[in-house]
Amino acid sequence: MKKQLTIAALLSLTFAYSQEAYQQDTSAVKEIKEVSITKKSFKKESDRFVYDVSRSPVAKGNTAFGILKATPLVSSTDDKTVKVLGKSNAVIFMNGRRTNMNAEAVIELLKSTPAENISKIEVITVPGSEFNVESSEAVINIILKKKLDDGLNGNFRVTNHQDFYNQQSSAVSLNFRKNKLGISTNINGSNWQRRQYYKLQNGTAGYQNTSEGPVSDPNLNLGGYLNMDYALNDRQNIALSWNSWANRSYDSRWELFNSITTPGETRYNKTINNENSRSYNNSLNLNYEIKTDSLGSKLNLNVAYLNFKRFQDNTNSTFNSNILQETLDLNNRFQQRAPQLINNYAATADYLHKFQNGLTVAAGGNYSKTDTDNDTYFEQLDPATGNYVKDENQSNHFLYREQISGAYLSAEKKIGEKFSGKLGVRWENTHSFGEILDSEVNIKRDYSNLLPFASFSFDINDQNNISYSFSSRIRRPSFWELNPVRVYLTPTNYIQNNPFVKASEVYNNNFTYMFKQSYFFVVSHSLTKDDFSEIPLQNGDELRYIRTNYGDKVEFSATVGTQKSFFNNILTTNTNVGLQINRVDAFLDQDPITGDQFSPFTINTHTNSLLIKTNNTLRLSPKKDWFLGVNYWYVGAQILYIGTLQPLSSLDVSIKKIWNDWTFNLEATDLFRTNIVKVDDTQGNGNYHFETNDQFNRGVQFSATYSFGNKKVKGLRQIDDASKDAKSRTR
Repeated sequence: MKKQLTIAALLSLTFAYSQEAYQQDTSAVKEIKEVSITKKSFKKESDRFVYDVSRSPVAKGNTAFGILKATPLVSSTDDKTVKVLGKSNAVIFMNGRRTNMNAEAVIELLKSTPAENISKIEVITVPGSEFNVESSEAVINIILKKKLDDGLNGNFRVTNHQDFYNQQSSAVSLNFRKNKLGISTNINGSNWQRRQYYKLQNGTAGYQNTSEGPVSDPNLNLGGYLNMDYALNDRQNIALSWNSWANRSYDSRWELFNSITTPGETRYNKTINNENSRSYNNSLNLNYEIKTDSLGSKLNLNVAYLNFKRFQDNTNSTFNSNILQETLDLNNRFQQRAPQLINNYAATADYLHKFQNGLTVAAGGNYSKTDTDNDTYFEQLDPATGNYVKDENQSNHFLYREQISGAYLSAEKKIGEKFSGKLGVRWENTHSFGEILDSEVNIKRDYSNLLPFASFSFDINDQNNISYSFSSRIRRPSFWELNPVRVYLTPTNYIQNNPFVKASEVYNNNFTYMFKQSYFFVVSHSLTKDDFSEIPLQNGDELRYIRTNYGDKVEFSATVGTQKSFFNNILTTNTNVGLQINRVDAFLDQDPITGDQFSPFTINTHTNSLLIKTNNTLRLSPKKDWFLGVNYWYVGAQILYIGTLQPLSSLDVSIKKIWNDWTFNLEATDLFRTNIVKVDDTQGNGNYHFETNDQFNRGVQFSATYSFGNKKVKGLRQIDDASKDAKSRTR
């Protein structure tokens, strides 16, 4: 903790000195301030925060993912997910269109998209009724630059990252426009392998287990997109978008040494799990838009198709061992194949009408049909014959079909010069049916939800603004979470998915105070009724992570921060400090699939967690060609559904050189190796469960980016994809 306090103190001193210098500088130019024009890089609009990336010194040579981590209120602690206000997973939109890939592919796309192509980033903490998003998800809308002339331009980027392993990636982006036709395309590939060291400790009154060892996960990724937009005339456009992503992970390997202690005896064995998997994600979206008047009213129609395939097979072998971790004879071996096929068909219609009195009314609807096919085959090795025998209890063929219909209506109006408000309501109907073939197990659900929304904003004066938003949402389980398959760590420790998981109701409140478009104070509250996740249940030597509804969750946060430049833009800082309170009320003592009884798992407590994030860029030369970056984040201990996550932090330092059309960047990450996940839980009945996952985040990364072509090529228009809801729920 001393490191965190020391760094925070130094940053505070720097900030205080900067304020003093700024005040002195303001008095010095007092005579000409009335004719100065200052464009703010961060501001609050009616229902969103807007970050002007084009004015940011960290954009050149950076990626969309890198610039997101430098955006106020946005953070990432694992380089795999993006969060807003430290809690809500964010849904990524580009030019108003939801990215149509699964979560892993979206992150890969962001890491290959040049930040120089971005004009601004909109952070919508509480999305309105027109956004078809899940639960407490915030929306991050990345607006790409709109350029002027016909021609061709592009970017090429190569990256080499060294932590435990060496990893490489590259990407090419091209934009072309000729008269009425615009084409935008990207192709990216990466070869990365993550090294982890995993440790699990769990036990009951008469049983203790420790499983620990290395995890190696090699990955090859290839992805890209092709967007074409054609202007039929001045009022009508059609567009076709295709997104593709493929991942191959062969010879992924878990190697865990297990120590099992029971009264009077300690046994040792070693579990080796080898997995091969590959995934494919392809989607098409056809869009038609017509402008219906000169005020900006328009009708937007979309039809889309999404195909997702994942093929996975693994062999899990457990060998008897000794205290020296030497592998002896084979104790147990099984094989598992778990493919998943998803097809989604979707359509949306949105109409926006603007009146001359400033009133804007939006109405629309959506329909989505999803079919999933999960045919799991499980076979156990028979030691006597050396042949594999199918396990009928763990083999199953699960089919899931879901139809979601939705409609919304919203109205937005600015009253006078100071007040604006927005009211909306969304109706959703969900009809789903899941069944395990050749069994009596089937789950049928049909329910409707009415989801209101309200947002108000008031400008107290030129320098002060307050706003408030409320929304209610439905959080549905991902398709892979419903597939009743077991994922094994060891023969007695595994994750159990669950087709009986129900959707949760989520209620969000958000209050914001903005001062001088540079300083902000945000209070956020979220209540999730009947939330679901993985809950650890123990009974003897068995630890079963059950994916199920467990109870209610409350999240509260208060954040104060700034996005500002000092010393004539030599220093730019994005700093926020906050308090987050998590409360979880969880109880579970039975597997909802098998009915097996376990010792009760109970959480009925809360944590107060300190959050710190500061991104600082120092311009080192008058020519604006050398920059130093110092970034730091800290997350205090907080309660989760499986226990208490211990404090995490990371200090990253980078140096950047701009040379003509080239940008070179060298970055060192997690210098103090403080970004190691640790989760602890001890129950009142004596059961305990501790997890540690070291992903070796300390590393060095070098990237080179080259920009070429006509820098004024006009970009494509904003398009919203019809299948956006289903994409976030694929694996």
